Formats: sequence, C-alpha cells, structure tokens
Amino acid sequence: MPSRDRAPADILKPVRWPLRLTLWGMAAERLVRAFWPLWSVIFVVIAALMLGLQDLVAVEWVWAAGALALCAGGWAIWRGIRRMRWPRREEALLRLDGTLRGNPIQATLDTPAIGGNDPGSQALWQAHQARMRARLDEARAVQPDLRVSKSDPFALRYVALLALLVALIFGSVLQMRSVTGMGPSGAALASGPTWEGWMEPPAYTRLPSVYLNDITAASLDVPEGARITLRLYGEIGALGVAETVSGRTPDPAADPATDSATGAEVPADTAQEFTVAQSGRLVIDGPGGRGWDLNVIPDARPAVAQQGEIESSYEGDAQIPFQASDDYGVVSGTARIELALSEVDRRYGLARDPEERAAIELPLPMPIAGSRTEFTETLIENFSEHPWANLPVRISFEVADEAGQTGADTGSVITLPGRRFFDPLAAALIEQRRALLWSRANARDVVQILRAVSYQPDDIFRSAVPYLRLRTIQRRLEGFTADGMTAEQQDEIAGALWDLAMLLEEGDLSDALERLQRAQDRLTEAMKNGASDQEIAELMQELREATDDYLRQLSRQAQQNPDQNQQQMAQDQNMIEMSQNDLQRMMDRIQELMEQGRMAEAQEALRQLQQMMENMQVTQGQPGQGQSPGEQAMEGLGETLRNQQGLSDEAFRQLQDQFNPGQQGQPGQQQGQQHGQQQGQPGQGQQGQQQGPGQQQSQGQGEGQGQGNSQQGDGGTLEENLADRQQALRDELNRQRGNLPGAGTEAGEAARDALRRADDAMDGAEEALRQDDFAEALDQQSQAMEALREGMRNLGEALAQQQQQGQGQQGMAQGGEPGQQRDPLGRNSGSNGQFGTDETMLQGEDVYRRARELLDEIRRRSGEGERPQEELEYLERLLDRF
Repeated sequence: MPSRDRAPADILKPVRWPLRLTLWGMAAERLVRAFWPLWSVIFVVIAALMLGLQDLVAVEWVWAAGALALCAGGWAIWRGIRRMRWPRREEALLRLDGTLRGNPIQATLDTPAIGGNDPGSQALWQAHQARMRARLDEARAVQPDLRVSKSDPFALRYVALLALLVALIFGSVLQMRSVTGMGPSGAALASGPTWEGWMEPPAYTRLPSVYLNDITAASLDVPEGARITLRLYGEIGALGVAETVSGRTPDPAADPATDSATGAEVPADTAQEFTVAQSGRLVIDGPGGRGWDLNVIPDARPAVAQQGEIESSYEGDAQIPFQASDDYGVVSGTARIELALSEVDRRYGLARDPEERAAIELPLPMPIAGSRTEFTETLIENFSEHPWANLPVRISFEVADEAGQTGADTGSVITLPGRRFFDPLAAALIEQRRALLWSRANARDVVQILRAVSYQPDDIFRSAVPYLRLRTIQRRLEGFTADGMTAEQQDEIAGALWDLAMLLEEGDLSDALERLQRAQDRLTEAMKNGASDQEIAELMQELREATDDYLRQLSRQAQQNPDQNQQQMAQDQNMIEMSQNDLQRMMDRIQELMEQGRMAEAQEALRQLQQMMENMQVTQGQPGQGQSPGEQAMEGLGETLRNQQGLSDEAFRQLQDQFNPGQQGQPGQQQGQQHGQQQGQPGQGQQGQQQGPGQQQSQGQGEGQGQGNSQQGDGGTLEENLADRQQALRDELNRQRGNLPGAGTEAGEAARDALRRADDAMDGAEEALRQDDFAEALDQQSQAMEALREGMRNLGEALAQQQQQGQGQQGMAQGGEPGQQRDPLGRNSGSNGQFGTDETMLQGEDVYRRARELLDEIRRRSGEGERPQEELEYLERLLDRF
C-alpha cells in the first residue's frame, strides 16, 4: 500500500481543499488548547491597564502585579510550547476520510493483496475504485473542535474575556500610558510627572461625570457649580494648575505655578478640588499638561406665575392654578397671601384700622410623577373661616430649585374666595364676624347689631334654637367687651358666630319638607345676589337631593296611611299626575334660565315648583291596594343599599381623619351631618331635636339603624358604632333574604346568590371596622353594594317574569304601571318592569362636572407623598377602577 503522505496527486485532487481546511482546523484546535492560558493572562493585563487600576494603588503593588503577570505569561508560554504539536497531513487525511461513507480515501489509495493476475478480480477491483473515487466529490472540510472545557473547568477564559469587554466599554486606551512612567526607560521617565482630572456636575443636573484625560477639545461646556478634581503625580512642583474659573484666591505661602495665558496662579499639589463659578480657562502646566476653555452653563432661576382664572365652589373651596418651570426642576414652592388694604372698601365694620395678622403661607403642590422642569398644578384650599375671606388680597408665588435659587412672580390682587351665605340672617352674622375679626374695637358695634337683630325673634328665626344661641353669644360678647377682649376670646366669639351662621344656612333639620323649603329659599337668594354658574349648579343639585328625600318621605307616609291618601285623591278632581322625570325637567329648565340670566322667568318657575311640591301627594298603585311583596322587597333592599352607602361614606371620612386629623375639621362634619339627613337617618340637633315624621323606619330596620345612628352618644368609640351599625345592617339583610320572593326561578336564585355575597362582604367589613382597618372596610363595603345592586337587578327581572306569566294584572293593580314605577335610586324602570334602566340621576353637564371634580380630588390626594402608604394605596385602587 503506498504511503498516504506521497499519495498520487490525481487521486486526492477532488479532496485537496477539504483536506487543507481540515488540516488548518486541526492546527487551530491545538493552538487554542495549548495557549488559552496565555491569551487569558493577556486579556486580564490589558483590561487592568485600560481601567486604570495601576493609578489607584501604590507603585509597589503595580510592580508586584507586573511580576505576577510576567510569571503567569511565562508559564502559559512554556505550557503551550510543551503541549503544542503541529498536525500532519496523514492525520488530517484520516479525519477527513472518517467523515465519508466507506472510507473512500483509504480505499482509493489501497492495492489488492491477491488476485492481481486474475482478470475477473481486476475488473471487480477497478469497479470498486471507481465507485470510491466518485464518493470523494462528497468530501467537506471537518469543523475544528475549539472547546477547552476539560482543560478549563472553572471557565477562567470567559472571566478574562468579560474583563476585557468591560474595559473596552468603560475604560480608555489612553489610561495605559500612565504605566510607562513606572517602567525602567530612563531617569526622566521613572520620575516623570503625570496627572488625572474629573469634572463632576451637580447631582441635581443628572449629567454624567467627564474624565478630563479623555477630552482633547480646546473648550468644554460645564454646568455652574460643577466640581473639578485634579490629581498630580510625580515630583512636587513639576506640574502646576492655573485656573480662572473658581474665583478663589491663591495661597501666597505656596510655590505657585505660573501660566502666561491666564491671570491666576495656583500652587501645585498632589490633589486639588474647586468649584466652577464662572467661565474661564483651566491649564495643567508641565510635561504632558493640557488646557481647556471652560464655558459655564448658568443655572437659571425658577419661574412661577398664576395660570388661568381662580375658581371657587359654593362651600368656599378655592382652586388657584399656577405654572412653574426650571431648567433642572422645581423642588418646592410657597403661596403667600397678604391683605391688599388699599383695595378694601373701608366702610362699616372695615372703617377702622385692621389688627396685624400674619400673611397666609401655603405649600404649593408638586407633581408626584413626571418632570418638574415645567408643569401646571392647582392649589386647593378653603379660606372661608379666615378674616380676609371675600376681601381683596395680594397673592404671590415663590418656588425653589435644588441649587437653593428661588423665583417669584410679581403678585396679583384677587378677591380671596370664601363661602357665600344666601340666608340673609346668616350673611349678616358672617359680616359681623368679619368686623369683629377685623378689629376688636368693633366689639361694641357688633353687640348693638346683634341686639337689634334679636329684638323680635318670631319674625326672623324659624325655631328657638338659633335664637337662644345668638342670645348666648351676645351676652358673652358683652362680658368680654366690658373686661377688655383678648385674642382667645375674639376667636371664641368668631367661632360661635360661624357655627350659628352655618346652622342658619345649612339648617339642623329633621323634616324633609323644611329642608326642601330651605333649599328653595337659598336658590331664590342666589338668584337675587347674582350667583355664579358653579354656585347655581351646586344649589340646584342640593334642590334635587332635597326633592328626592321629600318624595321618599311622602311615599312612606302614603304607605302608612293609604285610606287617607285615597280619600284626598277622590276629593280632588283637578289632580295632575307627574313623574319624577317631569320634576327633573322642571329643575333643569330653572337652571338653564338662571345660567342664561333670565332670573325673572327662573323665579316664576321656581315659585310654581314650590306650590306643586307643597300640594304633592304620592300614589302607590290603584286605590284600595297596597304594595306587593315584590315591591316591598325592592324598597327594603333599596333602603339597605342607601344605608350601606352612608356607612361607606362615614368610613371614608374616618380614614381621612385617621391620617389627616388636622385637615378635615368642621366642613367634613357638616357634610356627614347632611348626608345622614339625606339618607333618612336621625339628625343630631344642637338641643336634642326630635325626629321628623319622614324619618321613621320600619321595626326591622329601626332597631338596627336607630342604634347605629346614635353616633358617640353611648360612650363607645366611633369605630365600634360603625361596626355595630354594619352588624345591624347585615342582620336586616338576612331578614330580607328570608322573605325574598321569586323562589324557584333562575332570576330569583341569582338574586339570593348576590345577596349571600353581599352578606359575606358585610361580615368582612364589620370585622375590618372592629380592627380599625378602614381601607379594607371600604373595599368590603364596595363589594357589598355591588352585590346588592346585582341582587336588585335580578329580583326586578324575576318580578317582570312573573308579570309576563299571567300574574302581571295583579302586580299592576298593586304597584301601578311598570313604566311609572321608580327604582330605589329614583329612576324610571323599564317598559317591562325591570329595574336599573340607563337613565342617570344627574342630567346635563352636572354629572360630568361632578365626576371631574371627584377625579381631580382623588388625583390631588394621591400626589401628596406625605400621606400614609395605606391611604395612598387605597387612592391608587380608586384611580385604577375609575
């Protein structure tokens, strides 16, 4: 058999290039396996030099590391030479032949051992040789195996490669030059000086630091307040620093390094740090030195200005928009309000010189997320009880950035928003309160006016309670005036006058009719006084709520005295039937006329509405029939839903009081008191007034609800009373579930399942209230109300199905036509008697305005970072839901 090293060229010609590539691949395999430690050492050394590690340690450590690297490199070279063995052509031929079918290369190079003289054997051998040579065309180069995992089980080669990649990204090739000063290339090189420098912008600019050794440009833009650090290595005095950017004074005792291009001389030192305060030049004088023209980017002062018109609500909540901007961001701000004495109408109680009062300073709200370089926010505050309410004031804004710079606007004169009182007597008391707070010298005049007001109380006061309170205030004020009034006594009388005015304006009413009349009177006064569109919208909303409450009371009275109601209907032959939608349209028309300025027509329409409400009677089906069981169940569930809503509102106010005890105050209590009256709950009067006739409840609800509404009267905590009321409401729901109609139908069973879920949610709310976990209680109460609504919808569908199956005549005889029925929220039912139509409670723009106000308030509170985390999480859940 011929040698494979000297194989005929014509035979191996088809595999010449595959054989050559296979040979080169085998050489690469053996080089990698033999010299991978050498490459790893080289990568580590280059990475350390590019990262400048040699400049961070003493020179002795650098020499030691260099010696270690040389030893490692020598060992790696010795190991590679010892293991390296170049591949031979025969080895490549065998590897290539092993990848082909039948080893055709070996077959073509073989000769027959026997049968050389036999023609048959020769023919067979030649056919075999031809077939094997044909397979040589299929030869492909064998890929090299470069894996060295067996020789490097700890993957040290990858660690070295990672270090090199980090150095290429974060390091610099210029850093490697500093190691040359440590080498033995002459005395000048061994002791030659070198330097390093960094420019660090202020942190609030959020700009990256700059390594001055990499800056080859002649000029550099630097933020004002940037910190420059220079480190000088070598013999002291060999390098010097000259700069005109810091404005510092050089030390005359030090040996200065002069530079003819600059006017400053700074002593050379091993390290220098200074702050850039102005544009100028920085020069490192000496061997390898460099210079730059530093152009300072000034830090602009923040700017702030009032943006848009100031809006105020009926309760006096002022919304003051403002816009602020800064090149790097505003961090805080303050609104300052001072009395504009020159703009005040100095008459009556304001004729005397006012007492000195400190200016009002309020922190401005800042965005909790997003950029603060330019933003618009709204300052929301209630100034109703301040002595300057509804008086001209000068308001100015001031904001600050992180550099401590401040910016302020020029200020503007506005009328400080405050609550407007439409009851004439309440407005008069507020005016006297303002005169008393303006100056204690007005105390005698205030006493005389109060005495004149209370001269004939029967013509002015609706009840004895406000009259007696006014007489008490008058007597105390007379006593304080005789002895010399102090500031504490002044505040006491002012607070009493405010409470009395609120009582006269809002009323402490338990009678729905009187509350309705009061809302109508306030709306009439608003027409006369030229109220704004927003105040008109809020007063109309109050009138709608009072009307709904009054209609519910009339409905209950009609249920309790059906015979008397039928007799009155029989005697009155001129009766006009109206639905609640008709009343809503009338009130919408009144609001539209007021917004158009047609006050005379609006007053006439309001007078007609008053007459209709006074003579109104509510019918419940055909004469002689009472409510059906289904209607009674629906009304009971509606009452439970309203009571659950009231409990949820009180729990939310308690959550606010728990984390912000100083921000709720009297307005929140009055709101809660009003809400309690709206829900038909007993009002808590100043002198223990009795319940009105419209507030009586059934025996099943009265036991639970009456006890729950006693507030803190029994000496227990509010949380316990809320939990007890939640338990009573749950017991009432269980009683209603037992008497629920529609058993056996799909809709009826769905209603029972929904009420069962509501019972579970109420149980969870009760437990959370007993543990003072108001956030969890609100979630559970929300689930309970949603389940109640679903149960009422399912029950309405069940009742409608009963009517369609032949019992509709009896149902309509008992409950009236389905289209004229009302669901517990005051809306029309569908044409088939189903509750929960698409009709909304609010009409027109009121619903959008109110929704926008609520969403803005939730967003504002969620942006106050000082609020507790538990409350912030609850507000975030509200934002996610709505």
